Amino acid sequence: MKQHALLASLCLFTASCTGVANRDTPSPAPSTLTLASWNMEHLAERDGSGCRPRTDADYAAMRDYVDALAADVIAFQEVESRAAAERVFDPSRYSVVIEARIGSGRNGACGGRPGLTINAQRTGFAIRKGLSFDRQPDVTDLQAGNPDLRSGVDVIVRPTGGKPMRLLSVHLKAGCSAGDRNEACAALFEQVPAMERWIDARASEALRFAVLGDFNRRLVMPGDAVWKEWDDAAPANADLARASGDQSARCNPRYKDFIDYIVLDRRATADQLDFDEKTFPADPLSDHCAVTTRLRLR
Repeated sequence: MKQHALLASLCLFTASCTGVANRDTPSPAPSTLTLASWNMEHLAERDGSGCRPRTDADYAAMRDYVDALAADVIAFQEVESRAAAERVFDPSRYSVVIEARIGSGRNGACGGRPGLTINAQRTGFAIRKGLSFDRQPDVTDLQAGNPDLRSGVDVIVRPTGGKPMRLLSVHLKAGCSAGDRNEACAALFEQVPAMERWIDARASEALRFAVLGDFNRRLVMPGDAVWKEWDDAAPANADLARASGDQSARCNPRYKDFIDYIVLDRRATADQLDFDEKTFPADPLSDHCAVTTRLRLR
C-alpha cells in the first residue's frame, strides 16, 4: 500500500502518469477568431487632453473594458497616436497598428466644449500578441484628397489553425447618417467609391475579409444608397452582411440604429457564430460602445 501511495504522489508532482496534464503541453489552437470595433472618442496621449479629457482612472476603466471584450483583433477609431492606444491596449498583450496619416495639423475648438482643443483622430488596430499579421499599405483613397479625412488601416491576420483573413479599419466622414443632401454628404459620397474599389478587389481574391469601424451612416435604413452601392454581389463575394444583422443598438437610448459596423463578405458571413454590442457597466467610457463578432476558423 505504501508503494502505491508513493507512486500516486510522484504522479502528482511530475505530471508524468497517464491522465495527468503536463504543464508544458501547449494549449490547443483556438477554433474561433473574435473581431471587435470601438470608436474610443478622442483618446489622447495625456491626461486632461483633447475633446474628451480623461484621468488615470478613466484609462484604467477602459483597459478593464478591453479585457472584457476578449477580442483577438480590435479595430479602433478616434485615437491620437500609438502612445494613446497603448495606454489602453497593453503593449505586452497587443500589437498596435495605427494610421500613418499626418493630417493638416488643424487644432480647432471642440464643438460645445469651450477651452478644449481637438487632437488628431486616427484609426487602427490592436492585435492580440501571438496572432501573426501583415500590414498592408493604408487605404489613402478614402481621404478623397482631404488630409483631415481618415485613411483606412489594412492588415492580413494569420490565425493558428485557420486561414488568413483581410481586415480594414475605417472611420468615414461624419454628418451624413442618412440621405445625400448636406455638405457632409458630399464628402462621404466621395469616399463611397473608394471603399467600393477596395471591397471589389478583395472579393476577387482568395481571402475572406471584413471592414470594421465607424461608418457614420445608418446602413440598415431601407434602400440606403451607400449600402446598396457596396452590397452588390459583383463580384460574388461582395455579397455583404452586417454582423449586427437587423438588431437595434443599445449603447445610447437616443439612437436605435448602429453607425458602427463589422461588415463581412460572403465567405466570412458563412462562418459567423454570434454578434454582441458591449455596453458599459457603469459610466460611459466613450460615446460609442464596442461591437464584436466571433467567426469560425477554417
